Amino acid sequence: MMASVKQRPNGSWRARYRDADGKEHARHFKLKRDAQRWLDEVTTSTLTGNYVDPKTAKLTVSEWCDTWIQGYNKRPRSILQAKTHIARIKDRFGGRTLVSVRPSEVKAWIADLQASGLSEATVRGAHQRFSQIFSDAVLDGLIPRSPSSKRTAPAMPKPISYVATTAQIWALHDAMPEHLRGAILLGAFAGLRRGEIVALRVEDVDFMRGVITPAIQYPNDPLKTEESKQPIPIPQELALELNKVPAQWGSSKLVVNSLGKPTAPQYLNMAFIEARAKVEGLPEGFRIHDLRHYYASMLISAGLDVKMVQARLRHKSAKTTLDIYGHLWPDSDEASRAAVAAVFGQRAGNVADSLRTVAAEPQGS
Repeated sequence: MMASVKQRPNGSWRARYRDADGKEHARHFKLKRDAQRWLDEVTTSTLTGNYVDPKTAKLTVSEWCDTWIQGYNKRPRSILQAKTHIARIKDRFGGRTLVSVRPSEVKAWIADLQASGLSEATVRGAHQRFSQIFSDAVLDGLIPRSPSSKRTAPAMPKPISYVATTAQIWALHDAMPEHLRGAILLGAFAGLRRGEIVALRVEDVDFMRGVITPAIQYPNDPLKTEESKQPIPIPQELALELNKVPAQWGSSKLVVNSLGKPTAPQYLNMAFIEARAKVEGLPEGFRIHDLRHYYASMLISAGLDVKMVQARLRHKSAKTTLDIYGHLWPDSDEASRAAVAAVFGQRAGNVADSLRTVAAEPQGS
């Protein structure tokens, strides 16, 4: 980096330097030592990787969010969700420069969001969006590093505390209007999410082979991830049950429909809440999404390993599966004790065989 300090005719000192792109930057000081100190700070920031162009250093969080959202080419619902997150980010940091935001301030913001009564998922979503926006600012060279990290993130979601029994699932199924019972089947025995349930088309189900391949979510949006498109094997018994409703309402192209018409998630929610009230033992907070938790617990009880459960739930990573359902797997302490005990048992058996062999050998005279 080229730099110099020169005195001007008016007695002030002009410090200037050229950055890696060849752009010249200059400032004027009354004292030479102040000019030199400024250049030393710039040189140090360059060597440590903390250098930020003075012009971009003035960019505010609000201005960068406006630029960032323009390049966010996602489906309409994702854009709407991003704008909701950005509104919360601007509300807290909008007038601040990007380089001025500190990790401690991000932690305090997350704590305030949690204290405001927002759901865990909403708070995590806001933090993830903040991280995404600031990581892209680093990528563009606007800031040296992001103030967001695992240390500023909210706690991971708590393991599922309540899982419905099989008897409750069938009672819930029977309590639903007949034309909506397929929703319970798809959630509890295929693990579909609510938006996937009401958007599942007849063409997405291979009734002969017993395979569901989700393709869209309500109303006609792409699925959230590529993993969500993974096919789900189902038994013929379930395929036959799912085929009853579209067969009854032949004009409908949807597996779950309201007398031949699409079912809005809100309408399904209302019917679900009414049915839930008729099932003994189901808590008031039990949601359609909790049918998916029953599905996961059923697979784990059947002995499926983490990777297989991850695939059936269509999670992006096995870590997500373990964070939510890890406590449902059999006690690993007892499993490890049994493994070590088996080795000791084998050794004891070998020793006993050796003693019997020695005892059976003829004694010399």
